[in-house]
Amino acid sequence: FNRQEQYVSFANTRVIVFWTKNPYPFFRYLPELEAAGINYYFTFTVNDYDDEGLEPNLPKLSERIQVFQRLAKKIGKKKVIWRFDPLILSKDLTVERLLEKLQAVGELLHNHTEKLVISFADISVYERVRRNLIASGFPDYHEFDQENMLLLASGLQRINKNWQLQIATCGEEVNLSTFGIKTNKCIDDDLMIELFKDDYVLMNFLGYQKPQPTLFPRRSAVVNNQKINLKDKGQRKSCGCIVSKDIGQYNTCMHLCAYCYANYSEDLVRKNYQQQRDRNS
Repeated sequence: FNRQEQYVSFANTRVIVFWTKNPYPFFRYLPELEAAGINYYFTFTVNDYDDEGLEPNLPKLSERIQVFQRLAKKIGKKKVIWRFDPLILSKDLTVERLLEKLQAVGELLHNHTEKLVISFADISVYERVRRNLIASGFPDYHEFDQENMLLLASGLQRINKNWQLQIATCGEEVNLSTFGIKTNKCIDDDLMIELFKDDYVLMNFLGYQKPQPTLFPRRSAVVNNQKINLKDKGQRKSCGCIVSKDIGQYNTCMHLCAYCYANYSEDLVRKNYQQQRDRNS
């Protein structure tokens, strides 16, 4: 992301966290990851902006929901985290309307995941995002203020009484703990310990020691697990992620979402996409 090419070796990779809006094309590669002993989980963004036209090149919402359900069945719902991200407002897309969308999608997904992660759109700091939203016929956008954040959090708390999901914000400074909403760690050492505790190398890196078998199973084995502070210092203060190697490139995503800061122009995206196809053909 600093416009410099870097070589990243997968020789010692222990975990990959995938961000995606459509993992279906990747399904066929999952056995290869498992055969290589590489742990993984997904953060899967399922928004409902079909009517607004903000995500023009994604499959229809109904198809993405089916893919989410299939993925959770294939690898387990703990490994599939639902993101509704970003939350964006306009004259017609009110907090109440967003809550309706969240509830409609959540009714179809809450049995297939254990966690929902949300974030609020950052628009003012990205001039190209402002231009893209206007060009997409979405000129009356506006960002969340404190009042609307609290209103949405209250509505989510009410809806979640039936779902019982963990809910967290990604990279947000606002404190919504009153509504049962935590600060997220997308690259999450606690989740890794829960999912991959048989990976000795990974657990050693995270500072976790697996309890040993005991002759007295009714007594808790004493383990000296001293949590290592692995927070990624290169991320913003409100980010809870642990250190990782970010693999990605600007101007390569063909979804062309109107609110995306990582694409500068459609022409450049298509050019880079074609270059990658040619390189891999």
